[in-house]
Amino acid sequence: MKIMETERLVLREINDDDISALYSIFSDEETMKYYPSPFNLEQTKNWIEKNKKRYREDGYSLWAVCLKESNELIGDCGLVKQIVDGKTEMEVGYHIHKKYWSKGYATEAAKGCMEYGLSQLGQERLISIIDPKNGPSIRVAEKNGFMKEKESFIFNKIHDIYSIQLSEI
Repeated sequence: MKIMETERLVLREINDDDISALYSIFSDEETMKYYPSPFNLEQTKNWIEKNKKRYREDGYSLWAVCLKESNELIGDCGLVKQIVDGKTEMEVGYHIHKKYWSKGYATEAAKGCMEYGLSQLGQERLISIIDPKNGPSIRVAEKNGFMKEKESFIFNKIHDIYSIQLSEI
């Protein structure tokens, strides 16, 4: 199911047919540098199932990011509930296949998801959880108006928490 379109992208629900494209992204060491490790095939399948469960329970999650012109799946982006310092937050998260880095796709997809979270889901605030060494993800967040709010110990290490408030837009 299509969720949204941006200038160059279509974001849609992830399905079982996406396993091969997602595995090529999640199994890549460079792409997954800021995760504990790249995903194997089983972890990729579990990740898809987890997102499908979130669609059913929350009505949103991470979505497939596809090029409008070719329909090629180049990554994922979306909204996920996270517990940060004991509080439930809504995170904008993203992964883009490394062959599509530095073309503005992550920024474009994240901006669409940010607007969706604020306007369609009625959120007053959104966050992004970013490894402090992940310069490209920090740039994506900052280009979309997120600012570093704090550091937090989450996912077994210190991450920077970037945030944006509806009142700041």
